Amino acid sequence: MKRNSWLSAGTVPDAVPSDGRYPIGRLVVLAAYVAASVFLGYLSLESSLRTSVWPLLVLFAAGLASLYIGKRRPSVAFIMVLVLLPVSFFCGTGAEAVLVCAGLYGIGAQGAARRAWTAFAFALVSNALAALALALRIRFGPPFLGLAPRLDVDAWPTDWLSATGIAAIAALVFTLFGVNVGHRRRELHALRERAEQMRRERDQEAHIAAVLERERIAREMHDVIAHSLAVMIAVADGAQAASVSRPEESRRAIGRVADTGRQALVEMRRLLHAVRDEDGPSLSAAMSLGIEQLPALIQESREAGLPVHLQQTGTLASDAVVGLTVYRIVQEALTNTLRHARDVREVLVALSFTNEEASILVEDHSGLVQSVTDPGRGLVGIRERAAFYDGYVEAGPRPGGGWRLLVRLRTEQQ
Repeated sequence: MKRNSWLSAGTVPDAVPSDGRYPIGRLVVLAAYVAASVFLGYLSLESSLRTSVWPLLVLFAAGLASLYIGKRRPSVAFIMVLVLLPVSFFCGTGAEAVLVCAGLYGIGAQGAARRAWTAFAFALVSNALAALALALRIRFGPPFLGLAPRLDVDAWPTDWLSATGIAAIAALVFTLFGVNVGHRRRELHALRERAEQMRRERDQEAHIAAVLERERIAREMHDVIAHSLAVMIAVADGAQAASVSRPEESRRAIGRVADTGRQALVEMRRLLHAVRDEDGPSLSAAMSLGIEQLPALIQESREAGLPVHLQQTGTLASDAVVGLTVYRIVQEALTNTLRHARDVREVLVALSFTNEEASILVEDHSGLVQSVTDPGRGLVGIRERAAFYDGYVEAGPRPGGGWRLLVRLRTEQQ
């Protein structure tokens, strides 16, 4: 049920639970209203100046009905008690003032401040009418609470204004009390929502960090395993071909296969140690690879059958992460050449370092290469590494045969 009226909060404190039971606030209001009705009803009936019992019973039933209706239609219930209030002071006991005060508090506590002050304005009108009814009743109407009628007939405007002021002060007190409680509730609710939002953001950031870390680990493992296996396969094929005619060379090749395998295991252990040791060095630092290890990588590729030549211009600044990036890009390029190139005549690895950027060129002179539609994980990893340094990658077949890879990394210190 939608509640878009100017009174969308309950007429009494505390919201109704989802199972329909009365909360403590409603029970307190119910008990206070019943107690006030019984006590004031007793005063109205025990005196010789008795008030008629039927209006008391009808008003009491209407007050209970407003409490029941307030569970589902708070705006209707509050309007009911505003109407009952002047009627009660005209022919009842005035106990319905308890419901008006409770309603003002409930609206302020559960609704917006604007609604609370709107309800306060309506309550002032009802209070003024109730005060007028009381001022006229104690002089011209039925007895009120067993009191004798007043004889100063011309003084009713004074009593009316006095009673209106007292009722306005009481309404103001309950409205301010409810608005203050409502403001505190909204602040606590906002704090809880903020804490929940921060928790979700923290969990999301942790999830993203875990995904990025897994991607980085997968990229490092791909570089280690793919290169080592490519070298081992190439050397093993050469050893198999020379096993009959050149057994001594075949044995040396088998030894290189074993050395390459052991080196791959060492790098894998370092990688896994960096992953498992949360308090240890970073993944890049744990690998301890850089351009200083490039000559060994080039020699390993030569032993696997690639005629590789290394050229370097300039000097790379002391940066372990950049050095590892350069090493991995060259390693991946040589691995792809070793796995996919045919009839390789020459492979050039040209490195150029300046204060602003690092340039990496790896190109091979080999057979014709078809255009590649699937870049594979290796080229994707190269692009990701370059993107980290705001760089770019050019990769594709060379005119006349072979493959060309050019990577530029921005290394300028910001």
